[in-house]
Amino acid sequence: MWYFKSPEFYFGQGALRYLNQLHGDRAFIVTDQNIAGLGFVELVQKHLAEAGIASQIFAEVEPDPSLKTVHLGAKAIQAFDPDWIIGLGGGSCIDAAKGMWVLYERPDLELEFLDPIADIRLGQKAQLIAIPTTAGSGSESGYGMVLTDNETKRKLTLANREVMASLVIVDPLLSANLPQQVTADTGIDVLSHAIEGYSCTFANDFNDGLCLQAASLVFEYLPRAVAGGDSDKEAREKMANAASIAGMSLGNSAVALGHSLGHSAGAYFKTVPHGRITAIFLPYTIEFTANGDVGRYLGLAKMLGLPASNEKEAALCVASAMRDLMREINLPLSLKEAGIALDEFEMLLPSLVEHADVDPNIIQSRRIPETEEVELLLRYAYDGKPIDF
Repeated sequence: MWYFKSPEFYFGQGALRYLNQLHGDRAFIVTDQNIAGLGFVELVQKHLAEAGIASQIFAEVEPDPSLKTVHLGAKAIQAFDPDWIIGLGGGSCIDAAKGMWVLYERPDLELEFLDPIADIRLGQKAQLIAIPTTAGSGSESGYGMVLTDNETKRKLTLANREVMASLVIVDPLLSANLPQQVTADTGIDVLSHAIEGYSCTFANDFNDGLCLQAASLVFEYLPRAVAGGDSDKEAREKMANAASIAGMSLGNSAVALGHSLGHSAGAYFKTVPHGRITAIFLPYTIEFTANGDVGRYLGLAKMLGLPASNEKEAALCVASAMRDLMREINLPLSLKEAGIALDEFEMLLPSLVEHADVDPNIIQSRRIPETEEVELLLRYAYDGKPIDF
């Protein structure tokens, strides 16, 4: 038995105006300093004020938000006692808002041990609104969150079916002015979600169409969004939609080996954004899967118009097409190209292997690597060598 779950969406130009229709007394806005500096917080507060809702801001979320930050925000929420919590920003802000919501309503829970299917009775005190400002993580659409334990240097993939926004507002206005590099880094993350959501062992009929559509939108519109900036409004809107669609696919399927390696490396190499470092690994993991005579890429290849008559050919075509797309939007294809020094990589390699090996996403892979193969995958991805094992 499986299930399909998604929030209610308001999307398109001007969708932010839906905030005027909210009912309630207080809203707590979780964001970061960059978003606050762009004026988006004031815009949200203006709509809330028109609905008669007072608001308070927590703008201390960092990239790859830490458990410490989430606990700090939860204390502020407890003091404010809101009936709405709003995650405003990229995946880091929305993930942090999810964690704070859990601790606001259930301070007795330990986030590190959150059970995906447990009945935790959220929604008794507040509801969650997710407002993405990047077209990338798709965190607004699902019930997972990635938080960092700074003490152990691990990214924790946490989930519970109740930790899903009641309402998502996808307004392309908020992502229209993203710089080229941020557009590329976040947009390629959408593709990683779509490909792994479609090809992992949790794939299902209800979800496949979302993955295929999201992947198709990325290949068509991400280069335009990167090249055109805020002048290509159609590309911005299509990428905003693709991110949320892929986020739904992520929540109703899973990710796999590419994200296991990306989470492990991303916890250490913090100068490389999550979307970029995960995308670097994905073509290598696709090749690795294909070399084990397993995989599920033929539908993706057909949707993208790639020539393939069997699963192995399809996997290699998808990996090659992803690399071509990354070159087109000026993303690196190896850890070395991403600027990671060899001596640092070698020093951290045992920890990278250990953390990838225990990342829960690895078990959704159609070919699960042995520990020695995890190390080889990391080495090949550092040097940019096609996988031959």
